[in-house]
Amino acid sequence: MASMRQDEIIEILNDWNFWKKELDTGKKRTHYIARAEAYMGSNMVLTITGARRSGKSYIMRQLARRVAERDGARNTLIVNLEDSRFAELDLPLLDAIFEAYLENLKPDMVPSVFIDEAQRVSGWERWVRTAHELRRAKIAVSGSTASIIGRDLATLMTGRHLDLTVFPLSFAEFLRFKGIEVEDRVDFASRRVEIRGMLKEYLEYGGFPEVVLSKPEVKKEILRGYFEDMTEKDIIIRHRVRNVAALRALARFYMTNVSSPMTSNSLEKFLKADAGTIDRFSSYLEDAFVVFFVRRFAHSVKPQEKSPKKVYAIDTGLCNAVGFRTGENRGKLIENAVAVELRRRVAENPSCGMYYWKGTDGKEVDFVIAEGASASQAIQVCWDISSPEAKRREVRALIRCMNELSLKEGTVITEDYEGEEDVDGKRIVYRAVGKWLLGL
Repeated sequence: MASMRQDEIIEILNDWNFWKKELDTGKKRTHYIARAEAYMGSNMVLTITGARRSGKSYIMRQLARRVAERDGARNTLIVNLEDSRFAELDLPLLDAIFEAYLENLKPDMVPSVFIDEAQRVSGWERWVRTAHELRRAKIAVSGSTASIIGRDLATLMTGRHLDLTVFPLSFAEFLRFKGIEVEDRVDFASRRVEIRGMLKEYLEYGGFPEVVLSKPEVKKEILRGYFEDMTEKDIIIRHRVRNVAALRALARFYMTNVSSPMTSNSLEKFLKADAGTIDRFSSYLEDAFVVFFVRRFAHSVKPQEKSPKKVYAIDTGLCNAVGFRTGENRGKLIENAVAVELRRRVAENPSCGMYYWKGTDGKEVDFVIAEGASASQAIQVCWDISSPEAKRREVRALIRCMNELSLKEGTVITEDYEGEEDVDGKRIVYRAVGKWLLGL
């Protein structure tokens, strides 16, 4: 196929850049933009990853707009590689795009280049490395699979890129999208009933931005479409999966059984696939930000690797849209929402890890946050502690965990109960899930 002419390239680029017009940048996600700006200010390549439709493109566009306002529009270049008019996605195309930009826009400083869905061009990381090392551009790239910062980039640019993982909306962002600002506990108290209703909606439909802003009657259909795109485009096509039925069955099984411990061996009979295939498919699902796995906390690798992993969905809305619903669903959804929020917080602190704890007596604690090899938090999720026996059981496990990990304080996240008590010399803090998700 003949190479594209410069005028054809510029015509496409005009639609995605701030050179001659305003672009829709969506609702602001200030937390991500502040971090992204700081990263772009360093001599590093910024990589933006996250689930499909989680808002990466809008965040990149918001960042580009900030840079354009500061440096001038002609010193920014946005390349959307999902534009179907870019017929041949290869390295020569990236060269042609950049040269057309330089010759036609004539930037008067080192430009900032934003490449959306970079993984669509095979070998893109080599182009980025060359442009970065020759100081031809400051670069940000986005992608819907974790491997964009794994196999593709990390091997070529060790220590020369900074990673920003974008999640579906946090509960605080969700409320802002709904026009509700909660800055402190006074705000929360004054709008408690309204926020309680919003939490119910958040757990039911999740935090994908488009879903949050859509009418209730189409939310589930949109979510099912997302799930199909994630499995089809980011996994089946990308990895050339042959046993499509097993892959889809595994994905739906995980959506139905969030918060449950899993081993590949235990799933062999159900999926009619060997453990190796299940391991591979599980890694694909995690790589595409459909699910993530939480390992057991241990001071050595062997028991951690041998123990079951707990599975969580990247968004509770996906669970409800494609998973099988049960009567026990609400407790699992709250635990999943807590897991995603912890994952979001841990992603901002590379020294932290997220685990679950299980004692030799079988008692379990849902989450342990560790800094290096030392545990810093133990968190139990028990949405309904109205039963004295249920409360006693959950606290007993938490105390056992705290004793083993030398922690003085533990947290129990509930549906709406709050309080504190000392048990066996340990401080137990009860937090309502809504406040905890908001960091209040």
